[in-house]
Amino acid sequence: MTNGIFISFEGIDGSGKSTQAKRLVATLRDLGHEVVHTREPGGSTGAEEIRSLVLEGDPDRWSAESEILLFTAARRDHMEKTINPAIDAGKIVVCDRFADSTRMYQGISRGDLRDVVDQLHRLMIGREPDLTVIVDMDPATGLARALSRQTSEERFEGFGEELQAKMRAGFLKLAEEFSDRCVVIDGARDMDHVAKEILETVQEHLS
Repeated sequence: MTNGIFISFEGIDGSGKSTQAKRLVATLRDLGHEVVHTREPGGSTGAEEIRSLVLEGDPDRWSAESEILLFTAARRDHMEKTINPAIDAGKIVVCDRFADSTRMYQGISRGDLRDVVDQLHRLMIGREPDLTVIVDMDPATGLARALSRQTSEERFEGFGEELQAKMRAGFLKLAEEFSDRCVVIDGARDMDHVAKEILETVQEHLS
């Protein structure tokens, strides 16, 4: 493999995407692939520092516009320090969230700012994943799961079920918009069944 593959996982909070991303990484490594497992916001030293700024604290801590700038800054550092070097080295990058989350959270669900998100993305990032796995989940179920984790990173969960419902609808619409790279997986089923379907999808893409 001369060029690596970039796979992102997307979905509402509590959809199970992080768990499924971890399972995929473990399986791909068992199959002999070199895999870099990363996340957003985060994935590099600078981006991890920004992560605490945007995911912790009061829900009204930042405006959507400020969040777009913070997420873009974190993503740029993440691309420079982690994602691009791994892809250039021929590795598989599995990323828990990427630009599609910003398109949803800040671009649509918290205001009509999608054009701003896309303009900044083209200017500062300039890359989409090769494959995006969208793990679909009922908003009420996902929110209950997310809140049960009881971590300090629950700022967006604090916006409630209404935001999660907008997010779900947005992700499904996004899958249609970017049908060349997005695959929707039903996350409400048995975890092993979900993991098997995701692996089959990824293997088909790798082949």
